[in-house]
Amino acid sequence: MTESYSSLINAILKHTSKPPLYEPGEPRFWDDPHISKGMLEAHLNPDNDAASRKHASIDREVEHLVTAGFIKPGDRVLDLGCGPGLYSNRLASRGVKVTGIDISERSLNYAIAQSKEKGLDTEFCRVNFFDLDYQNEFDVVIQTHGELNTFRDDSRDELFAILHRALKPGGLLIFDVTTRNTRMKHGEKNDWYASEGGFWRPGKHLVLTQGYDYPEDNVWLDQYIIIDSDNVKVYNNWFHDYDLETIRQVLRKAGFEVVQAWNDLAGTPYEEGGDWIALVGKVI
Repeated sequence: MTESYSSLINAILKHTSKPPLYEPGEPRFWDDPHISKGMLEAHLNPDNDAASRKHASIDREVEHLVTAGFIKPGDRVLDLGCGPGLYSNRLASRGVKVTGIDISERSLNYAIAQSKEKGLDTEFCRVNFFDLDYQNEFDVVIQTHGELNTFRDDSRDELFAILHRALKPGGLLIFDVTTRNTRMKHGEKNDWYASEGGFWRPGKHLVLTQGYDYPEDNVWLDQYIIIDSDNVKVYNNWFHDYDLETIRQVLRKAGFEVVQAWNDLAGTPYEEGGDWIALVGKVI
């Protein structure tokens, strides 16, 4: 027993120092058979911003993007990271031709079922973003709730190139990103808890949480060490935050010009110091 405890402690201590920037963790997360169940529940909680925005906020964002004319009935829209179709199906109900992309089979099955139940003509595909091969097919691409923050710079630039090709000439890329203000409000996590079964595992497990700041790169890591009776797994959730000028330069390099900036996708006028920046980039 002493030897097994020693091995466990050594396995944990191996992961308790600040890791190198963008060090990968466990590869399966969004489509993990158990974790994806908790993710779907979080998406569908109308009063929680953990996975998707609160549903009332999504309603306001869709209303704003349509009434402001950035997304129009008849437009072909690519919804990246569509999850259970909360944006896709709302847009489809307004006459928009939507293709939703995600890697979570569980979330996509829910989105498809909802689309059929409501008689909508929404298309959903289970595919990795970086395997997309569209050419001048979409009027608009949307990516919401800061998913772009999770990419390292080279992957972000690769994704922008893929989306630039997927959009028609003059097409729009609509997305939002967090600023450093968001991360600083929460501070560095350093916590643990024991569970009889929950988000990370169906049975007994221990969760160690640690946050690491990389201020010189404007990057933050939320690290989760999950310990159960079988093994120790480490999940590294990286976030690259932005300010308006930085993300504007990234877009310009990728062949987009910023035509609109807000503090959120519901159209709150942009002011410095906000938690979020929402942008519309146009193919140039």
